[in-house]
Amino acid sequence: MKQTASKILSLFLACSVLISTTSFASSAHFCCNKLVSFSATGKAKPCDQKLQNPKDTSRKCSLEQKDCCSTDTYANIGKDDLMVHSFDLDFGTLVFLNAFIFYHIDRFEGLQENVIPFKDYNPPWIEQDLLVLHETFLI
Repeated sequence: MKQTASKILSLFLACSVLISTTSFASSAHFCCNKLVSFSATGKAKPCDQKLQNPKDTSRKCSLEQKDCCSTDTYANIGKDDLMVHSFDLDFGTLVFLNAFIFYHIDRFEGLQENVIPFKDYNPPWIEQDLLVLHETFLI
């Protein structure tokens, strides 16, 4: 479950980065405040046929008027500065990073061995059986 959620999240983040960095433009052609054509890849085709709508005779807009039709273009410019990062390292920072890395590498180097601290410990010699000495027997 955790791996599936991680894969879904990584796919979502990759798609969001792709969408935010991609530039695209779309065009829409309106006649009488109605969408006539829409194009996501190029220019929208202008209307060349008359709109026949007998019910709507009270409109002030008609195809014969020149200001009635309009073409709108929507452009989304992607971000190009996602990977621009620069940083300067001076000599003191490099010495500190070198010491920090080698300290932690040497610190955890021998942890793969199974260290048993009491492996060579000899228990004390029992001269007498304590259960018999205190007369405690299990029945």
